[in-house]
Amino acid sequence: MTITETAPARPQEHDGKLAQGVDRATAGAHEKIDHAKDAARPTVDHIVKGAHSAVDAVGNMAAHTAEALDLKGEQFSETKAEFISATQKYLRENPVASIGIAVAAGFLLSRILSR
Repeated sequence: MTITETAPARPQEHDGKLAQGVDRATAGAHEKIDHAKDAARPTVDHIVKGAHSAVDAVGNMAAHTAEALDLKGEQFSETKAEFISATQKYLRENPVASIGIAVAAGFLLSRILSR
């Protein structure tokens, strides 16, 4: 950035030593600002790169977790279906024992809940 871009033109009668000092100070401030900007850029770039890496890592972990949960959900559904099928098969093959088990469970449950 140059002084001509940022400093408005002054009338000629004000171009004394003080005005020149102000112009030099302004130019020096602009140089310092530009230097600070250039010095900060690598640090900002490093922070941005680290942030992107962190987001990618969290995204990958979340995707992996979602896949694992989907797989466990499918396994649970299969196990539940197998349990229901085995229970239905047992009830059909052993109706008297099933009734006895149901009566015993009902009796125990009523005893527990009545206390």
